[in-house]
Amino acid sequence: MKSRAIFATALISVALAACASNPGGKTAPASAPLRGAALDSEVERLMRDAKVPGLALAVIDDGRIVHLKAYGRRDLERQLPLTTDTVMYGASLTKSAFAYATMSLVESGKLDLDRSIAGYLPKPLPEYEKYADLAGDERWRKLTARILLSHRSGFANFRYFTPQGYDENGKLKFYFEPGSRYAYSGEGINLLQFVIENGLGVDVGALMQRQVFDRFGMKNTGLTWREPFAANLAIGYDEQGKPLGHKQRGSVRAAGSMDTTIADYANFLAGLSRGEGISVGAKAELLRPQVRIRSVQQFPTLLEDTTADNDGIALSYALGWGVFRSSQGPAFFKEGHDDGTNNYALCLQDSRRCVLILSNSSNGESIFKYLADAALGPTCLPWYWDSYIPYDHPEWRGAEARKQPHPPCGPLR
Repeated sequence: MKSRAIFATALISVALAACASNPGGKTAPASAPLRGAALDSEVERLMRDAKVPGLALAVIDDGRIVHLKAYGRRDLERQLPLTTDTVMYGASLTKSAFAYATMSLVESGKLDLDRSIAGYLPKPLPEYEKYADLAGDERWRKLTARILLSHRSGFANFRYFTPQGYDENGKLKFYFEPGSRYAYSGEGINLLQFVIENGLGVDVGALMQRQVFDRFGMKNTGLTWREPFAANLAIGYDEQGKPLGHKQRGSVRAAGSMDTTIADYANFLAGLSRGEGISVGAKAELLRPQVRIRSVQQFPTLLEDTTADNDGIALSYALGWGVFRSSQGPAFFKEGHDDGTNNYALCLQDSRRCVLILSNSSNGESIFKYLADAALGPTCLPWYWDSYIPYDHPEWRGAEARKQPHPPCGPLR
Protein backbone atom coordinates (compact mmCIF):
# COMPACT_ATOMS: atom_id res chain seq x y z
CA MET A 1 0.00 0.00 0.00
CA LYS A 2 2.84 2.36 0.87
CA SER A 3 4.62 1.81 -2.46
CA ARG A 4 1.35 2.37 -4.33
CA ALA A 5 0.81 5.69 -2.56
CA ILE A 6 4.38 6.83 -3.32
CA PHE A 7 3.96 5.88 -7.00
CA ALA A 8 0.61 7.64 -7.35
CA THR A 9 1.77 10.80 -5.59
CA ALA A 10 4.88 10.90 -7.77
CA LEU A 11 2.79 10.71 -10.94
CA ILE A 12 0.62 13.57 -9.75
CA SER A 13 3.64 15.68 -8.82
CA VAL A 14 5.19 15.16 -12.25
CA ALA A 15 1.96 16.12 -14.00
CA LEU A 16 1.49 19.22 -11.88
CA ALA A 17 5.08 20.26 -12.49
CA ALA A 18 4.49 19.98 -16.21
CA CYS A 19 2.16 22.99 -16.10
CA ALA A 20 3.84 26.35 -16.65
CA SER A 21 3.98 28.38 -13.44
CA ASN A 22 3.93 32.15 -13.17
CA PRO A 23 5.15 34.49 -10.40
CA GLY A 24 1.64 34.76 -8.96
CA GLY A 25 1.56 31.07 -8.15
CA LYS A 26 -1.06 30.27 -10.80
CA THR A 27 -0.51 27.83 -13.62
CA ALA A 28 -1.58 27.86 -17.22
CA PRO A 29 -3.45 25.01 -18.92
CA ALA A 30 -1.19 22.57 -20.77
CA SER A 31 -3.32 22.96 -23.90
CA ALA A 32 -5.68 25.68 -25.07
CA PRO A 33 -9.40 25.14 -24.33
CA LEU A 34 -11.69 24.68 -27.30
CA ARG A 35 -14.28 27.27 -28.28
CA GLY A 36 -16.86 27.78 -31.00
CA ALA A 37 -17.18 25.19 -33.76
CA ALA A 38 -14.21 23.20 -32.46
CA LEU A 39 -15.90 22.72 -29.09
CA ASP A 40 -19.22 21.86 -30.74
CA SER A 41 -17.53 19.24 -32.89
CA GLU A 42 -15.82 17.64 -29.91
CA VAL A 43 -19.04 17.54 -27.87
CA GLU A 44 -20.94 15.93 -30.73
CA ARG A 45 -18.19 13.37 -31.34
CA LEU A 46 -18.07 12.35 -27.68
CA MET A 47 -21.86 12.10 -27.44
CA ARG A 48 -21.98 9.91 -30.53
CA ASP A 49 -19.17 7.61 -29.39
CA ALA A 50 -20.52 7.25 -25.84
CA LYS A 51 -24.18 6.99 -26.88
CA VAL A 52 -25.38 10.07 -25.00
CA PRO A 53 -28.76 11.17 -26.44
CA GLY A 54 -28.85 14.70 -25.04
CA LEU A 55 -26.44 17.10 -23.35
CA ALA A 56 -26.28 20.80 -22.54
CA LEU A 57 -23.03 22.66 -21.98
CA ALA A 58 -22.13 26.06 -20.55
CA VAL A 59 -18.66 27.58 -20.36
CA ILE A 60 -17.84 30.58 -18.19
CA ASP A 61 -14.78 32.80 -18.66
CA ASP A 62 -13.94 35.48 -16.08
CA GLY A 63 -17.36 35.08 -14.50
CA ARG A 64 -19.31 35.51 -17.76
CA ILE A 65 -21.10 32.90 -19.85
CA VAL A 66 -19.28 32.62 -23.18
CA HIS A 67 -20.73 29.36 -24.47
CA LEU A 68 -24.27 28.11 -23.91
CA LYS A 69 -25.54 25.35 -26.14
CA ALA A 70 -27.65 22.20 -26.15
CA TYR A 71 -26.97 19.11 -28.24
CA GLY A 72 -28.98 16.06 -29.23
CA ARG A 73 -32.48 15.11 -28.12
CA ARG A 74 -34.58 15.66 -25.04
CA ASP A 75 -37.04 13.00 -26.23
CA LEU A 76 -35.86 10.30 -28.62
CA GLU A 77 -39.26 8.75 -29.29
CA ARG A 78 -40.71 12.06 -30.45
CA GLN A 79 -37.40 13.31 -31.88
CA LEU A 80 -37.59 16.54 -29.88
CA PRO A 81 -34.41 18.60 -29.64
CA LEU A 82 -32.75 19.49 -26.36
CA THR A 83 -32.56 23.29 -25.99
CA THR A 84 -30.93 25.66 -23.53
CA ASP A 85 -34.37 26.14 -21.94
CA THR A 86 -35.17 22.43 -21.63
CA VAL A 87 -36.06 21.53 -18.04
CA MET A 88 -33.69 18.86 -16.76
CA TYR A 89 -33.38 17.15 -13.39
CA GLY A 90 -30.65 18.89 -11.39
CA ALA A 91 -30.25 16.00 -8.89
CA SER A 92 -27.51 16.78 -6.34
CA LEU A 93 -26.65 20.12 -7.91
CA THR A 94 -29.48 21.10 -5.56
CA LYS A 95 -27.10 20.63 -2.61
CA SER A 96 -24.62 23.27 -3.78
CA ALA A 97 -27.37 25.83 -4.38
CA PHE A 98 -28.76 25.00 -0.92
CA ALA A 99 -25.33 25.54 0.65
CA TYR A 100 -25.09 28.95 -1.04
CA ALA A 101 -28.56 29.92 0.27
CA THR A 102 -27.67 28.65 3.75
CA MET A 103 -24.75 31.09 3.91
CA SER A 104 -27.27 33.95 3.87
CA LEU A 105 -28.59 32.62 7.20
CA VAL A 106 -25.03 32.49 8.52
CA GLU A 107 -24.31 36.04 7.39
CA SER A 108 -27.52 37.33 9.02
CA GLY A 109 -26.62 35.65 12.31
CA LYS A 110 -29.60 33.27 12.26
CA LEU A 111 -27.42 30.17 11.87
CA ASP A 112 -24.10 29.36 13.51
CA LEU A 113 -22.16 26.79 11.51
CA ASP A 114 -20.62 25.34 14.68
CA ARG A 115 -23.60 25.28 17.04
CA SER A 116 -25.14 21.91 17.80
CA ILE A 117 -28.43 21.32 16.03
CA ALA A 118 -29.79 20.61 19.51
CA GLY A 119 -29.55 24.34 20.17
CA TYR A 120 -32.08 25.08 17.42
CA LEU A 121 -34.69 22.36 17.67
CA PRO A 122 -37.56 22.84 20.15
CA LYS A 123 -37.33 19.19 21.18
CA PRO A 124 -34.72 16.42 20.93
CA LEU A 125 -34.22 15.14 17.40
CA PRO A 126 -35.31 11.52 18.11
CA GLU A 127 -38.69 12.80 19.31
CA TYR A 128 -39.53 13.68 15.73
CA GLU A 129 -40.99 10.67 13.93
CA LYS A 130 -38.63 10.97 10.97
CA TYR A 131 -35.61 10.67 13.28
CA ALA A 132 -36.96 8.23 15.87
CA ASP A 133 -34.35 5.66 14.82
CA LEU A 134 -31.72 7.72 16.67
CA ALA A 135 -33.39 7.25 20.06
CA GLY A 136 -30.81 6.23 22.63
CA ASP A 137 -27.84 7.51 20.60
CA GLU A 138 -26.88 10.95 21.86
CA ARG A 139 -24.30 11.46 19.11
CA TRP A 140 -26.90 13.41 17.16
CA ARG A 141 -26.08 16.31 19.51
CA LYS A 142 -22.60 16.51 17.97
CA LEU A 143 -24.06 17.44 14.60
CA THR A 144 -23.64 21.01 13.37
CA ALA A 145 -24.43 22.79 10.10
CA ARG A 146 -20.72 22.67 9.21
CA ILE A 147 -20.54 18.91 9.76
CA LEU A 148 -23.72 18.28 7.76
CA LEU A 149 -22.74 20.50 4.81
CA SER A 150 -19.30 18.88 4.59
CA HIS A 151 -20.72 15.34 4.63
CA ARG A 152 -19.28 14.24 7.96
CA SER A 153 -22.55 13.28 9.65
CA GLY A 154 -21.76 9.57 9.98
CA PHE A 155 -24.95 8.63 8.11
CA ALA A 156 -25.26 6.58 4.94
CA ASN A 157 -26.08 8.51 1.77
CA PHE A 158 -29.69 7.59 2.51
CA ARG A 159 -30.80 5.26 5.27
CA TYR A 160 -31.91 2.57 2.82
CA PHE A 161 -28.38 2.34 1.33
CA THR A 162 -26.86 0.06 3.95
CA PRO A 163 -23.40 -1.55 3.75
CA GLN A 164 -25.18 -4.83 2.98
CA GLY A 165 -27.07 -3.30 0.05
CA TYR A 166 -30.40 -1.62 -0.58
CA ASP A 167 -32.96 -2.11 2.20
CA GLU A 168 -36.28 -0.30 1.84
CA ASN A 169 -36.73 -0.68 5.61
CA GLY A 170 -33.24 0.54 6.45
CA LYS A 171 -32.88 2.39 9.74
CA LEU A 172 -31.13 5.72 10.21
CA LYS A 173 -27.96 5.18 12.23
CA PHE A 174 -24.44 6.46 12.74
CA TYR A 175 -21.80 4.40 10.98
CA PHE A 176 -18.94 6.46 12.41
CA GLU A 177 -18.38 9.27 14.87
CA PRO A 178 -19.90 12.54 13.57
CA GLY A 179 -17.23 14.88 12.26
CA SER A 180 -14.49 12.26 12.11
CA ARG A 181 -14.34 11.64 8.34
CA TYR A 182 -15.99 12.25 4.99
CA ALA A 183 -18.85 10.12 3.61
CA TYR A 184 -21.31 11.71 1.20
CA SER A 185 -24.77 11.85 2.75
CA GLY A 186 -28.02 13.20 1.38
CA GLU A 187 -29.50 12.32 4.78
CA GLY A 188 -27.21 14.88 6.36
CA ILE A 189 -28.25 17.61 3.92
CA ASN A 190 -31.95 16.86 4.41
CA LEU A 191 -31.42 16.95 8.18
CA LEU A 192 -30.01 20.47 7.92
CA GLN A 193 -33.09 21.45 5.93
CA PHE A 194 -35.21 19.95 8.73
CA VAL A 195 -33.31 21.97 11.36
CA ILE A 196 -33.63 25.21 9.40
CA GLU A 197 -37.36 24.72 8.92
CA ASN A 198 -38.24 23.37 12.38
CA GLY A 199 -35.63 25.21 14.43
CA LEU A 200 -35.42 28.57 12.65
CA GLY A 201 -38.89 28.65 11.16
CA VAL A 202 -37.42 29.34 7.70
CA ASP A 203 -39.05 27.70 4.68
CA VAL A 204 -36.16 26.32 2.62
CA GLY A 205 -38.13 26.42 -0.62
CA ALA A 206 -38.86 30.13 -0.13
CA LEU A 207 -35.27 30.76 0.98
CA MET A 208 -33.80 29.24 -2.16
CA GLN A 209 -36.35 30.96 -4.38
CA ARG A 210 -35.38 34.34 -2.91
CA GLN A 211 -31.64 33.88 -2.47
CA VAL A 212 -30.87 31.83 -5.58
CA PHE A 213 -33.57 31.47 -8.22
CA ASP A 214 -34.89 35.06 -8.17
CA ARG A 215 -31.45 36.60 -7.72
CA PHE A 216 -30.01 34.90 -10.79
CA GLY A 217 -33.10 35.02 -13.01
CA MET A 218 -33.69 31.27 -12.88
CA LYS A 219 -37.28 31.37 -14.14
CA ASN A 220 -37.37 27.74 -15.25
CA THR A 221 -36.00 26.32 -12.01
CA GLY A 222 -37.93 24.97 -9.05
CA LEU A 223 -37.63 22.57 -6.14
CA THR A 224 -41.01 21.01 -6.90
CA TRP A 225 -42.76 20.13 -10.14
CA ARG A 226 -44.55 22.89 -12.05
CA GLU A 227 -46.93 22.13 -14.92
CA PRO A 228 -45.27 24.62 -17.32
CA PHE A 229 -42.12 22.42 -17.17
CA ALA A 230 -43.94 19.77 -19.25
CA ALA A 231 -43.80 21.86 -22.43
CA ASN A 232 -40.00 21.48 -22.75
CA LEU A 233 -38.92 18.57 -20.60
CA ALA A 234 -35.99 16.16 -20.86
CA ILE A 235 -36.68 12.43 -20.69
CA GLY A 236 -33.94 10.45 -18.92
CA TYR A 237 -32.30 7.39 -20.51
CA ASP A 238 -30.35 4.51 -19.01
CA GLU A 239 -27.08 3.04 -20.34
CA GLN A 240 -28.92 1.01 -22.98
CA GLY A 241 -31.03 3.94 -24.14
CA LYS A 242 -34.20 2.83 -22.35
CA PRO A 243 -36.45 5.82 -21.50
CA LEU A 244 -36.93 6.41 -17.79
CA GLY A 245 -39.30 9.36 -17.92
CA HIS A 246 -39.02 12.37 -15.64
CA LYS A 247 -40.14 12.25 -12.01
CA GLN A 248 -42.49 14.98 -10.84
CA ARG A 249 -41.20 15.79 -7.37
CA GLY A 250 -43.87 17.08 -5.03
CA SER A 251 -41.85 18.11 -1.97
CA VAL A 252 -38.78 20.26 -1.36
CA ARG A 253 -35.66 18.24 -0.67
CA ALA A 254 -32.41 20.14 -0.21
CA ALA A 255 -30.49 16.98 -1.12
CA GLY A 256 -31.90 16.85 -4.64
CA SER A 257 -35.40 17.84 -5.80
CA MET A 258 -34.43 20.65 -8.18
CA ASP A 259 -35.46 20.88 -11.82
CA THR A 260 -33.46 23.44 -13.80
CA THR A 261 -32.10 24.36 -17.23
CA ILE A 262 -28.57 24.83 -18.49
CA ALA A 263 -29.27 28.56 -18.93
CA ASP A 264 -30.58 28.96 -15.38
CA TYR A 265 -27.91 27.02 -13.53
CA ALA A 266 -25.16 28.63 -15.61
CA ASN A 267 -26.42 32.01 -14.38
CA PHE A 268 -26.08 30.80 -10.79
CA LEU A 269 -22.63 29.33 -11.36
CA ALA A 270 -21.37 32.47 -13.08
CA GLY A 271 -22.80 34.61 -10.29
CA LEU A 272 -21.15 32.49 -7.63
CA SER A 273 -17.82 32.66 -9.44
CA ARG A 274 -18.13 36.47 -9.37
CA GLY A 275 -19.15 36.41 -5.70
CA GLU A 276 -22.59 37.93 -6.21
CA GLY A 277 -25.10 37.87 -3.37
CA ILE A 278 -22.48 36.73 -0.89
CA SER A 279 -19.73 38.52 1.00
CA VAL A 280 -16.07 37.85 0.31
CA GLY A 281 -15.76 36.21 3.71
CA ALA A 282 -18.85 34.05 3.28
CA LYS A 283 -17.71 32.85 -0.14
CA ALA A 284 -14.29 32.00 1.26
CA GLU A 285 -15.94 30.02 4.07
CA LEU A 286 -18.27 28.26 1.64
CA LEU A 287 -15.32 27.01 -0.41
CA ARG A 288 -12.79 26.47 2.38
CA PRO A 289 -11.66 22.84 2.72
CA GLN A 290 -13.23 21.25 5.80
CA VAL A 291 -12.09 17.64 5.52
CA ARG A 292 -9.47 15.86 3.40
CA ILE A 293 -10.87 13.04 1.29
CA ARG A 294 -8.95 9.78 1.09
CA SER A 295 -11.65 7.35 0.00
CA VAL A 296 -10.84 5.41 -3.17
CA GLN A 297 -14.17 6.41 -4.73
CA GLN A 298 -17.04 8.56 -3.58
CA PHE A 299 -19.55 5.69 -3.81
CA PRO A 300 -20.43 3.43 -2.09
CA THR A 301 -20.08 6.05 0.63
CA LEU A 302 -19.44 3.80 3.62
CA LEU A 303 -16.51 1.79 2.23
CA GLU A 304 -13.46 2.26 4.44
CA ASP A 305 -10.78 1.66 1.78
CA THR A 306 -8.40 4.61 1.64
CA THR A 307 -5.80 5.88 -0.80
CA ALA A 308 -3.21 8.61 -1.17
CA ASP A 309 -3.89 8.91 -4.91
CA ASN A 310 -5.55 12.31 -4.52
CA ASP A 311 -3.17 13.80 -1.97
CA GLY A 312 -1.31 15.61 -4.77
CA ILE A 313 -4.41 17.66 -5.53
CA ALA A 314 -5.50 17.98 -1.87
CA LEU A 315 -8.97 16.59 -2.64
CA SER A 316 -11.30 17.82 0.10
CA TYR A 317 -14.86 18.80 0.87
CA ALA A 318 -15.96 22.32 1.70
CA LEU A 319 -19.56 23.38 2.45
CA GLY A 320 -21.77 21.79 -0.17
CA TRP A 321 -18.92 21.71 -2.71
CA GLY A 322 -15.96 19.46 -3.36
CA VAL A 323 -12.63 21.27 -3.74
CA PHE A 324 -9.17 20.40 -5.00
CA ARG A 325 -5.92 22.00 -6.09
CA SER A 326 -6.07 21.85 -9.88
CA SER A 327 -3.20 22.38 -12.29
CA GLN A 328 -4.73 25.85 -12.80
CA GLY A 329 -5.17 26.78 -9.15
CA PRO A 330 -7.90 26.07 -6.57
CA ALA A 331 -11.07 24.52 -7.98
CA PHE A 332 -14.54 23.68 -6.71
CA PHE A 333 -17.02 21.19 -8.13
CA LYS A 334 -20.35 19.47 -7.67
CA GLU A 335 -21.93 16.44 -9.26
CA GLY A 336 -25.55 15.49 -9.88
CA HIS A 337 -26.46 11.86 -10.46
CA ASP A 338 -29.56 9.72 -10.75
CA ASP A 339 -30.82 7.06 -13.13
CA GLY A 340 -31.02 8.83 -16.48
CA THR A 341 -29.33 11.98 -15.18
CA ASN A 342 -25.63 12.91 -15.05
CA ASN A 343 -24.58 16.49 -14.27
CA TYR A 344 -21.30 18.18 -13.41
CA ALA A 345 -20.14 21.69 -12.47
CA LEU A 346 -16.45 22.62 -12.17
CA CYS A 347 -14.99 26.08 -11.52
CA LEU A 348 -11.45 27.43 -11.33
CA GLN A 349 -11.47 30.05 -8.59
CA ASP A 350 -8.65 32.35 -9.64
CA SER A 351 -9.68 32.77 -13.28
CA ARG A 352 -13.44 32.49 -12.59
CA ARG A 353 -13.66 29.93 -15.38
CA CYS A 354 -16.24 27.15 -15.20
CA VAL A 355 -17.82 24.34 -17.16
CA LEU A 356 -21.36 23.12 -16.51
CA ILE A 357 -22.71 19.91 -18.03
CA LEU A 358 -26.28 18.61 -17.82
CA SER A 359 -27.17 15.33 -19.52
CA ASN A 360 -30.29 13.20 -19.76
CA SER A 361 -28.33 9.96 -19.90
CA SER A 362 -26.69 7.53 -17.54
CA ASN A 363 -23.83 7.49 -20.07
CA GLY A 364 -23.17 11.19 -19.66
CA GLU A 365 -20.54 10.90 -16.97
CA SER A 366 -18.40 8.70 -19.23
CA ILE A 367 -17.41 11.80 -21.21
CA PHE A 368 -17.19 14.35 -18.38
CA LYS A 369 -13.40 14.22 -18.08
CA TYR A 370 -12.98 14.79 -21.80
CA LEU A 371 -15.58 17.58 -21.86
CA ALA A 372 -13.97 19.37 -18.92
CA ASP A 373 -10.54 19.12 -20.56
CA ALA A 374 -11.97 20.46 -23.82
CA ALA A 375 -13.69 23.42 -22.16
CA LEU A 376 -11.09 24.37 -19.54
CA GLY A 377 -7.89 22.58 -20.49
CA PRO A 378 -6.41 19.91 -18.18
CA THR A 379 -7.37 20.45 -14.54
CA CYS A 380 -6.46 17.18 -12.78
CA LEU A 381 -10.10 16.65 -11.87
CA PRO A 382 -10.48 13.47 -9.75
CA TRP A 383 -12.27 11.48 -12.43
CA TYR A 384 -11.76 8.06 -10.87
CA TRP A 385 -12.85 9.14 -7.41
CA ASP A 386 -16.00 10.57 -9.00
CA SER A 387 -16.55 7.29 -10.90
CA TYR A 388 -16.35 9.21 -14.18
CA ILE A 389 -14.85 6.24 -15.99
CA PRO A 390 -14.27 7.26 -19.64
CA TYR A 391 -16.35 5.29 -22.11
CA ASP A 392 -13.23 4.21 -24.01
CA HIS A 393 -11.42 2.91 -20.90
CA PRO A 394 -13.65 0.14 -19.52
CA GLU A 395 -10.60 -1.42 -17.85
CA TRP A 396 -11.05 1.12 -15.04
CA ARG A 397 -14.40 -0.38 -14.07
CA GLY A 398 -14.87 -3.06 -11.43
CA ALA A 399 -13.30 -4.25 -8.20
CA GLU A 400 -9.87 -4.98 -9.64
CA ALA A 401 -9.47 -1.41 -10.89
CA ARG A 402 -9.97 -0.13 -7.33
CA LYS A 403 -6.71 -1.82 -6.36
CA GLN A 404 -4.67 0.09 -8.95
CA PRO A 405 -3.15 3.57 -8.59
CA HIS A 406 -5.25 6.12 -10.47
CA PRO A 407 -3.87 9.65 -9.99
CA PRO A 408 -6.11 12.30 -11.58
CA CYS A 409 -3.20 13.84 -13.49
CA GLY A 410 -1.74 10.54 -14.66
CA PRO A 411 -2.35 8.86 -18.02
CA LEU A 412 -5.49 6.75 -18.34
CA ARG A 413 -3.28 3.95 -19.67
